[in-house]
Amino acid sequence: MEDSIPTHPMGIKPLGNQYFASGPVARQSLGSMGLLPDEMILHLFEYLDTQSLRNIGFTCRFLFAFSHLDDLWKTLFLEEQSTNPGKPCWKGSWRSTHLNIAPEQQARLDCSNVFSDVLHRPFACVHVALGKYSSSIPEANDIDRLERLSYDEFAQSWSNKPFILTECIQSWPAFRDWSIQEFHRRYSDVQFRAEAVDWPFSTYHEYMLNSNDESPLYLFDRGFAEKMNIEIGQSELSTYWLPDCFGPDLFELLGAERPAHRWLIVGPERSGSTFHKDPNGTSAWNAVIQGSKYWIMFPPSTQVPGVYVSEDSSEVTSPLSIAEWLLEFHSEARALPTCVEGVCSAGEILHVPSGWWHLVVNLEAGIALTQNFVPKSHLTDVLCFLKDKPEQVTGFKRGIESPYDLFVERLRANYPQLLDESTEEMSLRSQTKKRKWDEAVGSKNEAESGNGGFSFGFADEEEEDIP
Repeated sequence: MEDSIPTHPMGIKPLGNQYFASGPVARQSLGSMGLLPDEMILHLFEYLDTQSLRNIGFTCRFLFAFSHLDDLWKTLFLEEQSTNPGKPCWKGSWRSTHLNIAPEQQARLDCSNVFSDVLHRPFACVHVALGKYSSSIPEANDIDRLERLSYDEFAQSWSNKPFILTECIQSWPAFRDWSIQEFHRRYSDVQFRAEAVDWPFSTYHEYMLNSNDESPLYLFDRGFAEKMNIEIGQSELSTYWLPDCFGPDLFELLGAERPAHRWLIVGPERSGSTFHKDPNGTSAWNAVIQGSKYWIMFPPSTQVPGVYVSEDSSEVTSPLSIAEWLLEFHSEARALPTCVEGVCSAGEILHVPSGWWHLVVNLEAGIALTQNFVPKSHLTDVLCFLKDKPEQVTGFKRGIESPYDLFVERLRANYPQLLDESTEEMSLRSQTKKRKWDEAVGSKNEAESGNGGFSFGFADEEEEDIP
């Protein structure tokens, strides 16, 4: 399956095409501003307000093209919504929506002599063929697929592995009744969170049908159950319930003090999440109600191509959109021996183990439900995270000073033996880290004093990095 990139609606071409141009090039009209690379011009444009961005587009053809880059207008729209939220009418682009103008009212200008990768690249990424990345998956990379799984099997053999269950959610009323069209009919006026905006589903539905964003806005709402007035659990009125195979979710002990943990996900084709780990060391499951999703995953210790992590792991930077990452790094990532990937289709549920890196993209418009949880087998991972990385803990209410102490208190009251076992394991991990650190520092000092030889080796894949 090959990418099929049509002509840009404004006629903009990639920079390389300039070498075959016979007529004048639009960039020649920039004057002294022509000394700046396109990336710098874009950076300067990010500081402009609405009126300035409109005005600068009238100066020349090249800047007219820059002033119509929709990501710039998306930022302006979201900034305005944060201070003056309203109920916008989606008009096909961020520029038209922000300026509240119909598409036929927009100025038309032939920009076929504008050559810029900065301007053409986002348009090209919209037309990346996702199928060529989600197909022909090497057998060694394939996510394991199981029909069913018992809790004992999960605890003993599967809690550290990604897998897809194919016969698990078919009995959910949500799977039987939900669809994007049904959402539009029943919840049209209900406001859902879509990244940085709260939109009625009718607005988001129009956006899904009529948008050309490189990275489409993703509806990701944690308060959906209350907004939709649905029940979750084992009662006759429940819309869905938790899969039995994952066993008890230890974070349930926190009750009303539990951090955000379940979400409704809706999005068009190409929407999704760039590489990340789930919060607070939790595991997760993701159930596809409609559509299909491509997942590519890596164990916690893997250095994922194109993903940059700070020394203390507090900041994760993936500067590329999903489409750009697929274009630039997918083949390199797929070749890694730790790579795991697969497609989760409607009616299937995927397990994300604690600490695993994952990128997910919708291959078609769809609906999913996801929940983070703490299985017994990963209690130590979560306790270590809460204790050792308090600045990275998320989702708890501000009044909770120490999520770690709160969780330990609840565990001591309900699972004292399990807590003792995890506390002992935490102590062993701490001693192992200290020993590795002392060995590393000792080797360095010996090398500097000339008393020891230089050695180089790889740590075991399952071992954690030296802090």
